Amino acid sequence: MTALVLSLTAAALVLAVLAWVPQSGSNLEIALSAVMLACLAAVGVLLLAGDGVAGWAERWWNVLLLLAGALAVTGGGPLTTSVMALADRGNTRAQSTQKAGEVLRGGALIGALERTAIYAALVSGWPEGIAIVLAIKGLARYPELRSPDQPASVTPQAVAERFIIGTFSSVLWAVTCAGLLRSH
Repeated sequence: MTALVLSLTAAALVLAVLAWVPQSGSNLEIALSAVMLACLAAVGVLLLAGDGVAGWAERWWNVLLLLAGALAVTGGGPLTTSVMALADRGNTRAQSTQKAGEVLRGGALIGALERTAIYAALVSGWPEGIAIVLAIKGLARYPELRSPDQPASVTPQAVAERFIIGTFSSVLWAVTCAGLLRSH
């Protein structure tokens, strides 16, 4: 079990380090990344340290549940933004991919709701909830993904690419945060 917790923590740290690659280099993005890494490290340390303490699980489980949930919801936004910036590096269609965000309005709020639902489904022991969340999101976004009324500077491929990259990075972050708790 400890090996699984360490593996998930390492995977989450690798994802969180991607957030250190700020899109615009702003101090706010760097500060958010630092807070995200600190929270993730705290969850991992508390989980590992709790193995040898009698009665630890009863006292701290709810704190860890809320901390990991907050990390899953709030940490996914900066991470997804950083992953998008990495995907755009060296891409000749970068301008089109960046403008695809105008077509997919509300992405930050939808992503936070998506991570909340996925985290809640996983920590409650209902992994099938992931399929439902992704089906709802895909069906809701389908008209925007296939709309012929997109601006000329935005290709349908760029919109689809942004949707897939954003969804995958967001979902993987929520799964990683929930996996930390479920593995213990």
